[in-house]
Amino acid sequence: MAIDSNAIIDPSAKIHKNAEICAYAVIGANVEIGSGTIVESHAVIQGPTKIGKNNHIYSFAAIGGDPQDITYEEGQESNLVIGDDNLIREFCTINRGTEKEKSLTRVGSNNMLMAYVHIAHDCEVGDHTIMSNNASLAGHVKVHDWAILGGFTLVKQFCLIGMHTYIGMGCQVNKDIPAYMVASGTQTRVRSINAEGMKRRGFSSSAVASIKRAFKVVYRESQGRLLDHALQDLEKSEADSPEVMQFVKCIRSSKVGIMRGPLEE
Repeated sequence: MAIDSNAIIDPSAKIHKNAEICAYAVIGANVEIGSGTIVESHAVIQGPTKIGKNNHIYSFAAIGGDPQDITYEEGQESNLVIGDDNLIREFCTINRGTEKEKSLTRVGSNNMLMAYVHIAHDCEVGDHTIMSNNASLAGHVKVHDWAILGGFTLVKQFCLIGMHTYIGMGCQVNKDIPAYMVASGTQTRVRSINAEGMKRRGFSSSAVASIKRAFKVVYRESQGRLLDHALQDLEKSEADSPEVMQFVKCIRSSKVGIMRGPLEE
C-alpha cells in the first residue's frame, strides 16, 4: 500500500500507512482513511469524513461533499462516516449530514454501491446492502441491513427501507417499505414477500411462512379495516416470530406511511 506522489492530499488528512491513494485522487481536510482502503485515481473525498478499513473507492467517486440542502451554511457541523469493506463504484456521490438531524450521514459495512449511486445528506445505510446503478436516496432516508435497490430506483426523503427488502428496477418509492417485502413496477407497489432472499440468507421455512402470513394480513385481508387492528392481530398471533415483530415495528414506526399493496391499484 502506498500514496502516489501525484495524489493531492490536505496536510490535516489522516491516512493509515496501509491505505492506498492512487494518482490524482484528492483527499481534503479533516478526512480519515483506515487500513487497507483503496482510493483510485480522480476520486475526491472531502471532510469531515471518516472512512474505515478495506473499502474500495473507484475513480471519479465524490465522497463527503457539502449537503445539497438550501439551509446548509458553511461552518455548520456536517459529517460523513463510512464503515468497513464497502465497494463504492465510479461516479458515486455521498453527501455529509446537516444540523437538521444529527449532522451525520452514515454508511455501514459490506455494502455494494454501484456506479452513479447517490446518497444524500442525513441518510443512514446499514450493512450488506446493494444499490444498483443510478439508485438514489433523497435526504433523511434510512436503508436497513440486507436491502437491495434495483437500478434507477428513486427514494423520496424521510422514507424507510426495511431489512431484507427487494426493490425492483426503476421504482419510485414515496413511502416506507416494511421489512422482508418485494416492491416493483413503475407504479410502485409492495407485491409479495422476499421469500427467495430470506431462503438464501438462511431463514427457516417457518420464518418465511410467518412473514407470508403477515403479508397476507396487512396487504390482502386488511381492506375495509383499520391497519392498527391488523397489526394488533399479528402482535397476538405471531408474537413468537422475531421476523413478524420486525415487520410490525417498521409499520408502527412509519412517519410517512407504507407503500400500497397489490390490491390497492
